[in-house]
Amino acid sequence: MNKNDLVGVVADKATITKAQAAEAVDAVFEAITGALKNGDEVRLVGFGTFAVSQRKASTGRNPATGAEIQIPASNQAKFKPGKGLKDSIN
Repeated sequence: MNKNDLVGVVADKATITKAQAAEAVDAVFEAITGALKNGDEVRLVGFGTFAVSQRKASTGRNPATGAEIQIPASNQAKFKPGKGLKDSIN
């Protein structure tokens, strides 16, 4: 499922236009992104939790040359599915 498919499903389920559904989906994505940028978690009970985790700097290898390279520290978005989501797909 891509974003357009999601917008279509939201429009059908909520009996709204696709344009309104697209605005709603975009608003949800912006809200989640904004919270993660601020270092907050987004917990959707029964669905899951979005959070930011810090990845430490490390040393890796260039696969083409075998030379060691430094991989800088970075922040990564993580999603942990909730019980409701886990149970619904099993």
